[in-house]
Amino acid sequence: MTSQTARTATPQPPVLLRETLGSIRVLTLNRPEARNSLSEALIAELHAALQDIHDEAGIRAVVIAANGAAFSAGHDMKELTAHRTDADRGRGYFAQIMTACSAMMQAIVHLPKPVVAAVQGVATAAGCQLVASCDLAVASELASFATPGVDIGLFCSTPMVALSRNVPRKQAMEMLLTGEPVSATTARDIGLVNRVVAAGTERDAAIALAQKVALKSAYTVKLGKAAFYRQAEMSLEDAYRYAAEVMTENMMAGDAEEGIGAFIEKREPNWQDR
Repeated sequence: MTSQTARTATPQPPVLLRETLGSIRVLTLNRPEARNSLSEALIAELHAALQDIHDEAGIRAVVIAANGAAFSAGHDMKELTAHRTDADRGRGYFAQIMTACSAMMQAIVHLPKPVVAAVQGVATAAGCQLVASCDLAVASELASFATPGVDIGLFCSTPMVALSRNVPRKQAMEMLLTGEPVSATTARDIGLVNRVVAAGTERDAAIALAQKVALKSAYTVKLGKAAFYRQAEMSLEDAYRYAAEVMTENMMAGDAEEGIGAFIEKREPNWQDR
C-alpha cells in the first residue's frame, strides 16, 4: 500500500458508539458485519466506557444495545484463530483475551449504576454472557440465547459463570451441554431476561426501564446493587448479618431520611444522592 493510498483509505467506523440521553448513557456495539463479536478492541472499548461512567455524576444508568441483526455472537473466533501460529500456539493471547473479557464483565457488575441490556437478535456464548452480566435485560420477541461452544469443542466456561448466576442449575446445564438456543420467552421464564417486547421496540423499552431506575436515589441504588451481588455469594446467616449492616448504614443516609419523610408527608422526594 502506498502512502497516498494509506492517506485516502476509508476510516473504519468505531466499534462502540456512545450516546447520552439525559441521565442515561447508551453504549451500542457497532460491528454488525461481524455479528458484534467481542473482538479485543470492542472488549477494551466497552471496559473503558464503563470506567468513564463509573464516577460520572450526571449518568445514572446505562443501556448496552447493538446494531445489526445480532446482539453479539461472542468472541471473535477469526481473531483468536489467527494466533494459532504464535510460538505458544496462541496460549498467551487466549489467556489475555479471556482475562480482559472477564474483567469487562465484572466492571458491569461493579459499576455503581444499573446496566440494562437491549437484545434485538441472537446473543451467543460471550454475547449471552454479556446479557447475563447486566443487571437487567429487555429482549425482542425475535431474540434468542445460546452457549453453543460445546458444538465446536470449546465449552462456554466463562459464559457459564454469568449464566449460572442468572438461571437455575438444570437450565444452565442444558444450555451449556446441548448448545441449543432458547427463545426470548424461555429466557424470560428462566430468569435470563426481565421483559420480552415487540421486535424493534427493545431499545426504547430498555431506555425506559433505565430511566425508571434513574429516578431513584443514586446513593441508594449504588449501595443496593453492591449489596445484592455481595450477599449472593454468602451463606444465609452471613448474608443476613451483612444485609443488616447495609440496612443500618442506609438508614443513616440523608436520602433515606428524605425518602421516608416524603413517604410520610405524601410528597415526592428530593434526592441529594448521599
